[in-house]
Amino acid sequence: MAISEFELIRKYFSHTVEERTDVVLGVGDDCALLQPPQGCQLAVSIDTLVEGVHFFPDIDPFLLGHKALAVNLSDLAAMGARPAWVTLALALPDSDPRWLQGFSQGFAALAHIHNVQLVGGDTTRGPLTITAQVHGFIEPEKALRRDAASVDDLVYVTGTLGDAGLALRMIQGSVSADDYLPSLRDRLERPQPRIAEGLAVKGLARGGIDISDGLISDLGHICRASDLGAKLFLDQVPLSEGVGRYINQGGDWGVPLASGDDYELCLTVPAENKDEFEARMQDTGIPFTLVGTMEQELGIRCQLPGGGLLDPLPGGYEHFSHE
Repeated sequence: MAISEFELIRKYFSHTVEERTDVVLGVGDDCALLQPPQGCQLAVSIDTLVEGVHFFPDIDPFLLGHKALAVNLSDLAAMGARPAWVTLALALPDSDPRWLQGFSQGFAALAHIHNVQLVGGDTTRGPLTITAQVHGFIEPEKALRRDAASVDDLVYVTGTLGDAGLALRMIQGSVSADDYLPSLRDRLERPQPRIAEGLAVKGLARGGIDISDGLISDLGHICRASDLGAKLFLDQVPLSEGVGRYINQGGDWGVPLASGDDYELCLTVPAENKDEFEARMQDTGIPFTLVGTMEQELGIRCQLPGGGLLDPLPGGYEHFSHE
């Protein structure tokens, strides 16, 4: 039996959210009424996930609910913002109870971890499309901005790079699947937003971005916004065992440098802040690696482990260049 839009919201989303004291009026009215804390700026980001573009049709709906929120929280992490609220808009081909139950539970589980309250949204019929908008708080002058990098800043990344990209190639059949696929696929379908890491380094890091389209592409955004270049040392790029083996077999650096969906952080740090930055990062428990430096010369140069530069550079993912 078909379910109405309002019944769908009430049954699957109204009771699966955190309750924050700064939400005056949440789900169920024409607008949410929200009270940002005094003295903080509001950080806002929005992302859309489309079936067949951002996720496979057979993805577990619980994992999809997680990812729909995670990719947005990753943007807040990249600026050092503390998450608070989220709105959610769904275009659904039908009101499948099993799918809705799994999706809402995955969404709510990650929201609970980061104390995020769902405060509104919309549902409509159409091809499966998920749009979430997140809101967070940041103290003035503390945001990690793309235009804030300086010459001689150290370039760090969190985690390992290329796992999601290699998983995608395995799923699509362009790379033979092996014993690493389950863990790599988890990295593709259940990314972990680095909220604690972004919060930990406010005031120490200058530039920040999340690695959603590949390290070359996303570090390139910092370079262009800051009117600088960068040099990366490929023997320092952190790789999982699976990605490292893949590179050793074929020499393809495109996976860790240009694959999307890693959702790790890329941060630029003044050399004088190196020790305190690394101490704070160690306290988070998440691996981090110094991979390069910011330079005056425009463009990105990648030094190969054996010497020489990688040429040409692999490009990151861009939607409208893949039509």
